[in-house]
Amino acid sequence: MTESRLVREVARTLRREREQAGLTQQALAGRAGISQAAIARIERGDRLPSLTTAERLLAALGRQLRIEVEPLDSHLDAALDELAGTAPTERIEHLGLDRIIDALGDLPYVLSGGTAALLQGASLPVDAVEIAVRWRDSARFSAFLDRAYAQRWNARWQEWGGIHTEPEEPGEHRWRTRYGELRARMCDELPAPVEVRLGERVYPVEPLVEVEVTDRRAAELLSRYRRRLAAAGEAPDGSAG
Repeated sequence: MTESRLVREVARTLRREREQAGLTQQALAGRAGISQAAIARIERGDRLPSLTTAERLLAALGRQLRIEVEPLDSHLDAALDELAGTAPTERIEHLGLDRIIDALGDLPYVLSGGTAALLQGASLPVDAVEIAVRWRDSARFSAFLDRAYAQRWNARWQEWGGIHTEPEEPGEHRWRTRYGELRARMCDELPAPVEVRLGERVYPVEPLVEVEVTDRRAAELLSRYRRRLAAAGEAPDGSAG
């Protein structure tokens, strides 16, 4: 577990426990004797609290801290196991892929990253539709984001909104739209796609060999996915070897 992941886990846990208790940050601050501003920073993931502070906050919620260890990145193995029996069509529906594609209209794009890997048979954890878009099409992309009532991810405040949606503006290329979450890789030229047919639809998809070059997280997950298949005696498409 890396520190950045630990910070996110602590932030999510504290926010979940506080909300389940029906408390505002201000009310929890009063109970724990810690400032509301400090609680806000912890819940945003800006700060990892000391063990003493974490114990005080959880005690104020009627909870206590328990320390456990697990193999490094075992959460990824759990996610891969969970997805093993899920049909690609179900995953695509959950992502809102077709809704987003239909809304993009005639904007040139290629599906990339984990989305591309998913469509090519790799059951990777994917929580957003990922596309490649050319910089010269950014104005058309921005027009789509306006139509989709998009909110951009604000990494500083760990929330949606509060910053300009246009891809030229500073910030992660990650948006929440009325159709689902969307991430974009802005590039000078689109990667040469392969066509993947699923049901009655044909998708322009970045080849896996390119995904592994352009998307480090997807490449790491693909490597882990293949190792697990090899250990199980299966081919990369999930069939027995």
